[in-house]
Parts: sequence; C-alpha cells; structure tokens
Amino acid sequence: MSKEGAARKLASAAVYGGGGLTVMGAALFGVLTTEAKLARRRIGEAVLEVHEATGWYGRARSGSPISIAWLGDSSAAGYGVEQVEETPGAVLASTVAERAERPVDLRSYAVVGAQSSDLAGQVDRALTQDPDVAIILVGVNDVTHGVRPSASVGYLGDAVRRLREQGVEVIVGTCPDLGTIKPLMTPLKQLARSWSRRIAAAQTITVVETGGRSVSLASVLGREFSMAPALLFGPDQFHPSATGYHALAQVLIPSVLAALGVIPEEQVESARGEGVLPITAAALRAVESPGTEIGGTQVGGKTFGVRGLWVTLRHRRRQPEGRPEAPRALPDQDPDDAPVTG
Repeated sequence: MSKEGAARKLASAAVYGGGGLTVMGAALFGVLTTEAKLARRRIGEAVLEVHEATGWYGRARSGSPISIAWLGDSSAAGYGVEQVEETPGAVLASTVAERAERPVDLRSYAVVGAQSSDLAGQVDRALTQDPDVAIILVGVNDVTHGVRPSASVGYLGDAVRRLREQGVEVIVGTCPDLGTIKPLMTPLKQLARSWSRRIAAAQTITVVETGGRSVSLASVLGREFSMAPALLFGPDQFHPSATGYHALAQVLIPSVLAALGVIPEEQVESARGEGVLPITAAALRAVESPGTEIGGTQVGGKTFGVRGLWVTLRHRRRQPEGRPEAPRALPDQDPDDAPVTG
C-alpha cells in the first residue's frame, strides 16, 4: 500500500469505523508499542514539575481580551520546565498579546499523560470558556500506550468537530517524530519515525475535514532534535526541554495569529510559497516540513475534487517573538489582576 493510501485508510477508518490497518501495519504497530513500553522502563517514571500556564497575558494592554483554550498532553502542559514562562502556552500567549496588542486569557486544560480519548473532557471544560481559538497537541501517548490509530484519530476528529460547531477556531499540532526518542533503539527508531508520520498525516486529514487547521510538528521535534538532543530534550530524554517547547510554540504562533485575523491569511514565506492540493497529498507533504499549515479551500467554487477535499498548504512566516511572561491570575481568582479593557 502506498503512503497516500495508508494515510487515507487510517483517516477513513477513524471516520467510518473500520480497522484502518493492513497486516503489515498491525505488525508494525505491535512492534512499536512493545518497544515504546521498554523505552518507558528505561526512561523511568521521573516526576517532573508541571507549571500552570493558565492566566492573563499582556495585562497592561487595552482592548477586548483574546480567549485561548490550550488542550492536550504533556507537550501542551510543558512538562518538566523550571518556570512557567518556559511552557509553550506562556510563550505563545505572550507573543499573541504583543502582536495583537490585546490582552490574552489563556486557559490550559492539558494533562500529563493524556491520550486522544481524554480530549472529550477537556473540550467540555473549554467550551464553558467560550474561546476564540483552541490549540490541541496530542497523539504521542496514544502510540506509546497501544491505542489503535483509527480510534486515536477518531477521538481527535470528534474534539475538533465539537469545537468548530461552537464557532471556535481550532489548530492542531500533529504527532511529532517519535524516531527522535533516544531510548528507542535502531532499527525501531526508523519504524517509529514511519509510523508517527502516518499518524500525523491521518490527523491532518481528519482535522481539516472537520473544519480545523493542522500544523506539522514533525521536523520541529525531529530533525532539529536529532541534531541537538542535549539542548532540545529534557532531563528524562523523552519530553522536550525549555528550548524544545519554545521551538514548538514558535511553529504554532503564525497559524494562531492568522486564525485570529491578526495577520493576513495570505502572509506566507514567498520562497516556499503555497499550493492547492487534494487533502491526502497535502497531508503527506506536510509531515516532511516543519510548520506546514493545511486548511480547507475551494477550486472553481467547489470544496471537493475527484481526489477528495481541496486544501491550501502554507508555510507561514515566523513572527517576531514576544517576551515570555508569567501569567496573572484570572479575574475569578483575583479581580484586581484583570487586564485593562477599552
């Protein structure tokens, strides 16, 4: 089966309830999950601190606050950093507040160890917030705990669909390259890399088909991590370091700003350009390049072609970084810490 066929099969299985695995795919998945469990033992159960990124950012700025819901697993929570300013949520919210010149109300629902099946509860909580945009980072724990890809992608699709039905803009950072996890041994590193890329492609297809935007994280937690593992991996050699989380947030920021209307949709890297492609072809291209955003579009007034949904593949320009700040307490925690509005 071709890569394109495998990616489409995984996504279709999630949507229509099929198994989504060839015999070869099932064998690969079994080997990968077994090795992941062994890797977890080698990593150990290190207990690292989790800092709460929920709160106000850009407190001194005027205007109506931007509401951001932050969902997912330990990569969203910023597991293992030494201070809250180093969490990806704080890095992103600080920059959005500076670029939009408005205060940001970030509420993190991310939980260390969360799987895609846990997104339903996180979405329940997020919808009470009435967010402008929701950001989701999930998928690694599904692989390491043996969750079938069809089920994993199905849970993600349900979460995106529920948020979009309430008018929330949704951005999903797809599954990173698991071949970079140091305790995984060769040749299983290559198997992990291949499998995680297929998962990322299937996530992309499902997210866009349910109205969200996907952003590829593969190379951010892939090539760069391989080149500088001591810098970009944390002390447990499984989760990112502060520098790694910062790189992750910087990839997501341009898509968040575009979704909020802070920067134009057409603002892309001119050298790399953008293109309109069928969704499966675009998904497979996206997993090879960091920061690639995919969202739905039309060709000749039609959203679908003979090869599926039409999408736009973009490489957005990196944005000037805001100075990461610690969050202020939310109004319901301390009314005196609410931002200036006007």
